[in-house]
Amino acid sequence: MSEKILKPELAAPAGDWGSMTAAVDAGADAVYFGIKGMNMRHMAGNFHINELPKVMAFLKKMGKKGYLALNTVMLQPDLERVKEVLLKAGKAGADAVILWDLAVLKMAKDAGLPIHLSTQASVANVEAVKYYAKLGVKQIVLARECTLNDIREIIRRLSLEKVNCRIETFIHGAMCVSVSGRCFLSHEIFRKSANQGQCLQPCRRRYRIIDAEGECEYLLGESHLLSPKDLCTIDIIDQLIKAGIAAFKIEGRMRSPEYVRVATSCYRRAIDAYFNKSLNNQLKADLKKELSSVYNRGFSTGFFKGSPDHEAWSEGLSHEKEKVFAGDVTRFFKKISVAEIRLRSAAIHKGDELLFIGNKTPGLACMAEEMQKDGKVIENADKSEIFGLKTPFPVRPKDKVFLWRDRKAG
Repeated sequence: MSEKILKPELAAPAGDWGSMTAAVDAGADAVYFGIKGMNMRHMAGNFHINELPKVMAFLKKMGKKGYLALNTVMLQPDLERVKEVLLKAGKAGADAVILWDLAVLKMAKDAGLPIHLSTQASVANVEAVKYYAKLGVKQIVLARECTLNDIREIIRRLSLEKVNCRIETFIHGAMCVSVSGRCFLSHEIFRKSANQGQCLQPCRRRYRIIDAEGECEYLLGESHLLSPKDLCTIDIIDQLIKAGIAAFKIEGRMRSPEYVRVATSCYRRAIDAYFNKSLNNQLKADLKKELSSVYNRGFSTGFFKGSPDHEAWSEGLSHEKEKVFAGDVTRFFKKISVAEIRLRSAAIHKGDELLFIGNKTPGLACMAEEMQKDGKVIENADKSEIFGLKTPFPVRPKDKVFLWRDRKAG
């Protein structure tokens, strides 16, 4: 008799409150986030150490888990700060700490916090998993270089040997040209270390070849030679579930709330559809199209099917939708569900699709259908105007309003 397949946990990224709300609203089981200055996404909004109690209280109230990322290289001067962060994380009720520096592992263990090992540790075989499990690690994000066959074998061996350690993999988002993201290019060019969360992503650029004499130069086509496509596993999500992976992770703490909402929602629906036996090729195709609407560099299945070939390299941005800042919400009339909007930099016309983003508004979209100004129905609102818009969901003062349009619309 085959072993029962358990539903994997879906973990979504949160670089700020807007993304945190979007992840929860879209159906994430867990949210991972960083503290300012001490995580692999240094340039994301991140959270202040004093916000930890508020973050965890919000997630607990919503029935979600919260994982604190402390997954950079820690230098000697960092250790006192790490100790302070871990102490506050424990008091706030963080469900786990994501790390890979052994000093942080020791301090987290001493603080009694559950430990998840970051993909930065490049764990790619069962012996490494077993060793970290002995050190107290409860969950390991495998190296992105692992194939699906590698992962199946690791999980099989762990089950056979009754090793108490869950396996997690990334299923969507940016991939790095370097092994498990350990790259020195940003530091070499800008003195900003990728391994301390400061990567400026010079690999995402196109490059120009100039001959030594300076007589001729060439721009390298459309290919970004150092920049892989984004990981997307919606086509093989059933295979990943069947492999027995305990947790799926979406990359993207530097991406927008609408990206987090769409990515989380698509994988939530795919996972749920598998377990209620409604996952099929048409649903996969529909979800993949939806995923392609938000920021991406094209899609690849990464290493899951084996080492990627040349088709895994990006040709630049591929998302179908873009957002253009229009204005912000000044008031919301709850009884009639009408938002008062002040336009600042773009006009809005009836039929435009709008996107609302705020700390508690998770990247929600609707069509501009019922618009009014001074008690009269209008079909257009120009820059600098204030008008009323009926919305199918509540929004809040200070929420930003964007035009959400096809990139080709220019």
